[in-house]
Amino acid sequence: MSLVPITYKGGVYQLDEVIDYIEDLGGYIVQRHNIANEVILQILMPSEDIERLKVFSRPLAGEVSESPLVGTEIAVVIPSLEIHHLPHSACDVAEYLRAHGSKSNMLGMARGFGKRISQMNDEERDLINEHDVAVFILGNFASCIEQKFEKFRRGINIPIILTGGPSREVLEKQTVPPVAGYVGNLGRFMHRTQTEADIARLDAVIEEVERVVSERRKELALDPLSVTPARLQMILQQEIPEIEDILAPAPVAVQLNGLRLKLSYPEYAERIRSLVIEDGITVGDVCDVLPSRMRDYVLIRIRPLSETNIVV
Repeated sequence: MSLVPITYKGGVYQLDEVIDYIEDLGGYIVQRHNIANEVILQILMPSEDIERLKVFSRPLAGEVSESPLVGTEIAVVIPSLEIHHLPHSACDVAEYLRAHGSKSNMLGMARGFGKRISQMNDEERDLINEHDVAVFILGNFASCIEQKFEKFRRGINIPIILTGGPSREVLEKQTVPPVAGYVGNLGRFMHRTQTEADIARLDAVIEEVERVVSERRKELALDPLSVTPARLQMILQQEIPEIEDILAPAPVAVQLNGLRLKLSYPEYAERIRSLVIEDGITVGDVCDVLPSRMRDYVLIRIRPLSETNIVV
């Protein structure tokens, strides 16, 4: 059963009935956002049941739309957060990714400035690798991209999408960076993206990220995960009531092949490993429960069927 990422937008009227119907159809609510009298639900549900949800929500004036980035966590990487690197575009890219359903985190490198001396440390590299996709926001010059990106990409084992000022044609005359996608005409600028042309640049980033994420989902489908991240999220929320007390946004961040849980690893790791999913199968049987480089959070990596011979 393949789960498709979608977004439901509607009012609070009969919201409980909508949530019950989603769960009855085998769907999982990844995130819920309340904005005044409007509710936004980010959902993973079986593809064959999406039309049923559309029919059910129509009398309630609810809208159901496909959102390929729901259930992903994306790192937006910039050489530094100082004004020298004009982080305006990076902030807008991160916010635009959130608006399209992804959980985005901005990472400004400690020593990412200077073509000759720029570098990335192990902590930054490990933190980037904990995400599904990395979007690197670089500058306006092809020579800068050529010299700096080679240092930044070493040790990164997730898909990278690169953005910069030069168009693809101009950049390829000087260098062809080994990345999953490139978006040009998005370098550094001293304003927020407000004009139609600016929004078009952000749309280009979203299209490229959606393409890369869709390819990654197809790869994972060839060797299915032992348990879906959305189901594992539901089990954690049911069995660990302390999650409700977490004040940080998105206390459980769903990823393509796992979860990030914003609880202390030393305190909760063994408790998480011992949770029973089904028929005596525990989380530790099908997942690697690891310490995250982000504070002392818990990082859960779900093993594929080929490693466990288990699907629950």
